[in-house]
Amino acid sequence: MDFNTISVTNSKGQSVPLSDYNDKVLLIVNTASKCGFTPQYDGLEALYKEYQGMGLEIIAFPCNQFGKQEPGDNTAIQEFCSLTFNVTFPVMAKIEVNGDNTTPLYQYLKKAAPGVLGTQGIKWNFTKFLVSRDRKTVKRYAPKDKPEALKADIESMLNI
Repeated sequence: MDFNTISVTNSKGQSVPLSDYNDKVLLIVNTASKCGFTPQYDGLEALYKEYQGMGLEIIAFPCNQFGKQEPGDNTAIQEFCSLTFNVTFPVMAKIEVNGDNTTPLYQYLKKAAPGVLGTQGIKWNFTKFLVSRDRKTVKRYAPKDKPEALKADIESMLNI
């Protein structure tokens, strides 16, 4: 599967080809509104403000597979992210990251950057994947890894 042939769905139900993000470093995160890691939205937004002009794009994918911590519909999720954390990066439609209904994007990411001991499953909300511009490098970060801890890797991929 080629990364740039994958499409995702935005919060309005429209298909968005990942090729729209060509020449961008991508930080892809599965998120939830009622998780202990939800305050990481602040850190993600800070990274977005700092690095978007240099070629970083952050894309959030709400997911309700972990502790049912994302129960809202796409409209409620958008409102929460905007009103609570002033999120300006794209928050896509709710997806599944594990199981039979795993989206093609997460099938790709889990294969490209397996977890500890080669496991492919996503363990919890706010697992992060950093994808280089050429799509050859995919790094995986645990939910407990705060967004600011990714700065060195982001800067390396942005060549700053």
